[in-house]
Amino acid sequence: MPFRLAADRRSLMDRLRQATATLVACGLVAAGCPAPAAAQSSRGLPVIRDAEIESLLRDYMTPIFRASGVGAGVVEITIVNSREFNAFVADGRRIFVNAGTLMDAKTPNEVIGVLAHETGHIAGGHLARMRQQIDNMQTMAIAAMLLGAGAVGAAMVGGSRSAGDAALGAVMGPQEVIRRSLLSYQRTQEEAADRAAVSYLNKTKQSAKGMLVTFKRFADQIAFSRRFIDPYAQSHPMPQDRIENLEALAEKSPYYNTTDSPALQARHDMMRAKLFGFIDTPDGVGRRYPPSDQSLPARYARAIATYRSAPLQGAIAQIDGLIAAQPQNPYFHELKGQAYLENGKPKQAIPELRQAVALAPGAPLIRTMLGQALNTGGDSKTALSELTRATAVDTKNAAGYRELAQAYARQNKLPEADLATAQAAFAEGDYGTARQIAERAKKGLKPGTPNWLKADDLATYKPQKMD
Repeated sequence: MPFRLAADRRSLMDRLRQATATLVACGLVAAGCPAPAAAQSSRGLPVIRDAEIESLLRDYMTPIFRASGVGAGVVEITIVNSREFNAFVADGRRIFVNAGTLMDAKTPNEVIGVLAHETGHIAGGHLARMRQQIDNMQTMAIAAMLLGAGAVGAAMVGGSRSAGDAALGAVMGPQEVIRRSLLSYQRTQEEAADRAAVSYLNKTKQSAKGMLVTFKRFADQIAFSRRFIDPYAQSHPMPQDRIENLEALAEKSPYYNTTDSPALQARHDMMRAKLFGFIDTPDGVGRRYPPSDQSLPARYARAIATYRSAPLQGAIAQIDGLIAAQPQNPYFHELKGQAYLENGKPKQAIPELRQAVALAPGAPLIRTMLGQALNTGGDSKTALSELTRATAVDTKNAAGYRELAQAYARQNKLPEADLATAQAAFAEGDYGTARQIAERAKKGLKPGTPNWLKADDLATYKPQKMD
């Protein structure tokens, strides 16, 4: 009997660990942390990097970050290549926003409202508080398990099967109570983030209408299944309740009827067109932006779709039309260079990318593409200069580091090439590979030099826990 009791207790512990792990996962997901981001990297997460879109998002959010107190430049915004409408926070430094959110949001205000809500989570320290809440709940779960396990043992000794089943239920029953308690706690955090977002919008003299549009969209999506939803098993407030609460806050604002500036709306429309051009099928782009639509965003989307799926000559003609309309737009020159580069014509790409860099000297992603064209075109020495400048500004530019490694290798500077390869792995969150290659780079670099010190930092790096 003691042996059987030990086996039963071990089984109960396994079940508790499984239930507790589920609680932790639900808590993190509810707080907006998907599994890939939980490792504090974008490794495995399909991320989009684009100079034009990132610049626009920075302009959207710099006032919000200042209003929230987190500070511009402290929080990163990462674009996830997913068509779903969603945004989430992974820690105290990053907001992830799906491409689908940017594509479906018809105004800048809608995107700003969504990201202001996520900023509320960061400013409120909600993820750290949720983890503390989970730790507290796990302590309760362990206590409940131990009490229940004792009751199971007593029932077994007494030979009562029904009493044993009841005692086993007493062990597992608290798990559902704890899960619901955590979800309730998460709902209060969501409501707090909503209130914080409205306050940030008020401070920056913007409307909360965009948030209302977003939440109404969510409400419409689940309206057909609302009667099957348990409101106490949700991580977010029920949509209608949320809308009513938000309306009451938003309509009090003197900026409720404030609209986005025409210039900002125009940039937003161009961003959406770019995403549709790259992500949607050519037929889908044609339906959304038919030839009869001669607006600049429509022409932009069609030019991108054409270069992706049709002979290069036709795409270049369309891009030239865009450049004629806005000669000082760096992203049109970037697109022309990209079209040439990806069609095996790096030497034709270089002048266009040089022009794009001249028009947007603070865009390291464009400079990276120029470095790639120079590398491919045989000028690795100049590529080194451009890529060094690009990665110095954008230290998370994994593509830039990979191109830098190739440029060093073409110059027969193999230890430096190893260091750049290690930096690329580090930027992608592959810390094990980064440490291994950095250790190899150290052997070929002179101790104490800047590059040796960089390699040593990578070789000895230990990831910290999320904030």
